[in-house]
Amino acid sequence: MRVKLELDKDMAMGRYANLALVAHTATEFIIDFALAYPQQSPRVTARVITSPQHAKAFLKSLEDNLRRFEAKHGKIELPKAQAEPGEKN
Repeated sequence: MRVKLELDKDMAMGRYANLALVAHTATEFIIDFALAYPQQSPRVTARVITSPQHAKAFLKSLEDNLRRFEAKHGKIELPKAQAEPGEKN
């Protein structure tokens, strides 16, 4: 499904984030994207609040895009400190 998005200039610039924190309630997922520098508290650059259904659809889309990215560019390796749960360090 193709969706045509409207983007103003400020939003088109985007926001850089090197940290994401996820929380949830019974009805919402809250995703804070933040910029973290050494010796400083991370600063939230964007917050997305969405339904559990949209969060799951986003996860599925992100997984699909990561698979296609890795098929084209090679496996994405996580740093040892950020290894996924269950992975050997």
